[in-house]
Amino acid sequence: MNRTTTGAMPREFAANLLEVAIAEAEAGLVAGGIPIGAALFDADGALLGRGHNRRVQDEDPSVHAETAAFRAAGRQRDYRSTIMVTTLSPCWYCSGLVRQFGIGTLVVGESVTFTGGHDWLAEHGVRVAVLDDARCVEMMTRFIRERPALWNEDIGVTE
Repeated sequence: MNRTTTGAMPREFAANLLEVAIAEAEAGLVAGGIPIGAALFDADGALLGRGHNRRVQDEDPSVHAETAAFRAAGRQRDYRSTIMVTTLSPCWYCSGLVRQFGIGTLVVGESVTFTGGHDWLAEHGVRVAVLDDARCVEMMTRFIRERPALWNEDIGVTE
């Protein structure tokens, strides 16, 4: 792991979980959307739900990757032992979701192109691992360069 904000998780375990989120991000990009993917796992690494940002495809500003994965996982009795994995540092909306439901661990693919609320989550007891995975950085860097207006819309920047 390149950086761990708090807590510890074996790099290989985190990297394996990240593969699901990367596949989701790639699917979102192919579908004409924003390449951010996420997945929710149980503590042992069993997949509960996966999804990608569908703001463009669904014309719904609330369908971020993390919310899509969370919804796909369905109702859980307790989220404290779950792991949210996302290709990009979560925005405040998605950070709020993690905090609201008490998700215990967050794995972030990268926070180079955008730094959301992962430090805030760590300050509030969420175990956070930031991998700064080169594939995630490259995918977002390319997307931001090629589609700056859509990126700015997604992060709420008005020009």
